Amino acid sequence: MLPQRIVRASALRSVSLAARRLPIIQQRTFIPPSINDPAIIEEKYPDRQELTDEQDPNMNGGYVNPPRVKRQFRDPYGDWWDKQERRNYGEPVHEDHDILGMFSPYEYTWISPGKGLLQIGAFIATFVGVCWVVGRLYPDKPSYPREFEGGLERELGGPGALRARAPGDPEPYQVEEIEED
Repeated sequence: MLPQRIVRASALRSVSLAARRLPIIQQRTFIPPSINDPAIIEEKYPDRQELTDEQDPNMNGGYVNPPRVKRQFRDPYGDWWDKQERRNYGEPVHEDHDILGMFSPYEYTWISPGKGLLQIGAFIATFVGVCWVVGRLYPDKPSYPREFEGGLERELGGPGALRARAPGDPEPYQVEEIEED
């Protein structure tokens, strides 16, 4: 009986110690008013200013876009602060910078679309022409036709079974002309 009282007393003692520690833990997690006070937060981070359509026709928050010029077309030998991106320090970037930057797909400008279509059409016509010529000159033929004595009648199941090709049989897969009487 005595050990049970000791166990109960030690459990109550640990609960009371935890209750006494609670205010200390709250003081450690104290948040200062500069972070938590709504008035200070409103002063630091005011609401976003809403612009009218006349003030902001592009609806991009009043950001002034530079001209829409792909970086690939800028002078590669110019005195740029960033040589790879061909851009100076502090220069504003276009809002479509991901499309206009140097790491976007390269634009091929040395051929016109009409000439490109003409070249693709010439390639297709040549390819189809070569395939047609090869088809006319080299018809499908088996490399060596095989013939079996007696058509392997006994080996393939007897007189009622489908025969293999025997000497004198017509060519397989050939359309025979039907004589009309």
